[in-house]
Amino acid sequence: MADEARFARERRSAEAEPDAEITLAFDDNRHASQVFGQFDQNLVKLERRLRIGCVASGNHVTLKGAAEACEHARRALEILYGRVQLGQEVGLGDVDGAVEESARQKSLFSEAETGRAVFDQIGTRKRGPVRARNHAQDLYLRALKRYELVFAEGPAGTGKTWLAVGHAVSLLEQGVVERLILSRPAVEAGERLGFLPGDMREKVDPYLRPIYDGLHDFMDPRMVERGMQTGMIEVAPLAFMRGRTLTKSCVLLDEAQNATSMQMKMFLTRLGEGSRMIVTGDPSQTDLPPGQKSGLAEAIGLLSGLDNIGHVKFVEADVVRHDLVRQIVGAYENAARQRNLARTDG
Repeated sequence: MADEARFARERRSAEAEPDAEITLAFDDNRHASQVFGQFDQNLVKLERRLRIGCVASGNHVTLKGAAEACEHARRALEILYGRVQLGQEVGLGDVDGAVEESARQKSLFSEAETGRAVFDQIGTRKRGPVRARNHAQDLYLRALKRYELVFAEGPAGTGKTWLAVGHAVSLLEQGVVERLILSRPAVEAGERLGFLPGDMREKVDPYLRPIYDGLHDFMDPRMVERGMQTGMIEVAPLAFMRGRTLTKSCVLLDEAQNATSMQMKMFLTRLGEGSRMIVTGDPSQTDLPPGQKSGLAEAIGLLSGLDNIGHVKFVEADVVRHDLVRQIVGAYENAARQRNLARTDG
């Protein structure tokens, strides 16, 4: 399979009649192999994203194609090599992040800085250090550490919920907070959870499964179960937050675009002494009934000027989940723009 993939790339490179050719030589063969990926999958990703040819040989890689695209790929590979030197794993999502960052800032590192970490990170006992993959995630992690209340909005696949859960777990392990309270609106059931079978946990599980997945990524399953039994970790639908004052807690509201204005006000006013609050959502995927305003959009508009509140907006280019997800998000956003233009023209 590796030989076939290499042959296909070499053939495309030969046929392309490139405008430029850049050869990179990395000092460490093992690190270079990690940058290139298994069966050179990271180079294949670069080829598809930047429409260039990449041919690897040992610790060397030759880039062929348009001059600007080759320079773009060179910066991305140097960013990835710097991360590998720091002991970080590099996957396809990291390739996407490096490509987007080099496009946004032209160069994240000067020649003297290549290999030095610039992105912020979080760390938990189970997973160890987790570093931001792009500029938006870096801003997000910095905001989470600085502000008591942070709003994060943007499309699926940008890491909003996953990083928020990781940050919450790190605060718990450091003793900054004593409890984690993780919530989502249960819009699909109209908040009428009594009609579902089972006890309370079984009723809300389908709506909160993504949060459970994040918890298990950052914590040992036994610790998650023990935390839920003792009340140190609480996972509940948004409707169950009413009337509470949450102190020394990290409180996360996910899928906040499905919260009504009244629900959002109720949730935000639960914030107590020594607590942190994180609100995440995608305004383009609201499941509220037609004509009902999303509490997320309203809250961001009303509170954007207040101190001690952070706001991070992710865009299509920040998607790190899968290249197809980024393309899907882009297609929907383009369609929405076309509809808006048609309404304006009409």
